[in-house]
Amino acid sequence: MSEEQKPNAINPEQPTETWFSSWFDTPYYHILYKERNYREAQVFMDNITHYLNLPEKAKVLDLACGKGRHSIYLNQLGFDVLGADLSENSIAEAQKNTNSSLHFKVHDMREPFEEKYDAIFNLFTSFGYFENDEDNLTTLKAIKESLSEYGFAVIDFMNVNNVLDTLVPEETKVVDGITFNLKRYLKDGHIIKEIAFEDQGKAFLFFEKVKALTLQDFETLMDEAGIYLLDIFGDYKLKKFHKLDSERLILIFK
Repeated sequence: MSEEQKPNAINPEQPTETWFSSWFDTPYYHILYKERNYREAQVFMDNITHYLNLPEKAKVLDLACGKGRHSIYLNQLGFDVLGADLSENSIAEAQKNTNSSLHFKVHDMREPFEEKYDAIFNLFTSFGYFENDEDNLTTLKAIKESLSEYGFAVIDFMNVNNVLDTLVPEETKVVDGITFNLKRYLKDGHIIKEIAFEDQGKAFLFFEKVKALTLQDFETLMDEAGIYLLDIFGDYKLKKFHKLDSERLILIFK
């Protein structure tokens, strides 16, 4: 890999709005997270689609779908699914699974869709990436505008209180022969993860930066966006949300 081909390694002390497009478009992102528990994710989607009582062949949007693994599963459950993501590389990979009721497109979540959806899913902490806090409100408004009259939206976010209480400041993971050195910390209202590693004789430094949004923060944003918050869950089995103990913050709204 030449210097020209090297992915943008961004200084976490000076993070920019484009950290997610540079990091998510690298093969290293998918290497680092290849062991994610997708069975747990499928259980969540089984539970949440049952809870929402979505009609057969409902139009579903998987917003920030990555390579489309969850879109594919939602399609297997019988829904007409569009997976959307900002990463061109991820969408190119996802499109290999396209069929008559499963499609993918590159899309910025801050922009509403022309079509209306019966359900919109934003899964596994794929919210709060933006440098400008206004963009979080803009995203919520775009989701609202993209829902059908009787549609529901789901944001599955981390429970910030629990994450900060259990945060591992430093960790090393070896995946596919690559040693990833990870650092995690809270700075300026964001939870930041530094990802440093070497491959083929070159050093890389990326980071992930997510706004540390609490339930109260979401309630404020949703009120401003004119969104009605229907229910809140604390894990993928849809148990009650507890501010300190729950692993997830799952928001159902319309």
